[in-house]
Amino acid sequence: MILSYWCILVAGLMPVLTIAVAKYGRRDFDNAEPRAWLDKQTGVRRRADYAHRNHFEAFPFFAAAVLVAQQVGAPQGQIDIAALAFIAARLLYTVLYLADKPSARSAVWIIGYLSVIALFVIAART
Repeated sequence: MILSYWCILVAGLMPVLTIAVAKYGRRDFDNAEPRAWLDKQTGVRRRADYAHRNHFEAFPFFAAAVLVAQQVGAPQGQIDIAALAFIAARLLYTVLYLADKPSARSAVWIIGYLSVIALFVIAART
């Protein structure tokens, strides 16, 4: 499987990993009403939940961009670089979100977003 497709898989797993941080080690977790329970959390657990939600928001745009670039036969190396940039940005974004660094997190979010735009530009130039 090509690298950019692996990046789609990794991006799809990011929400699962961040919600695990929010829920890990809590015996009072309410699986009957998980969203209500998460809304009551504070600190790193709340930020992990917010990162989890943002990963879901970012995923479709990224996956579509990779698939469009592949569909039109864009240069594989360029697709892979942009996809890896997205994954690196999203991983750093998560670390910064959990560490409560909102300004740095926003800057890194922009890098991830621009990498998706780059995928569409790469596709358009093909």
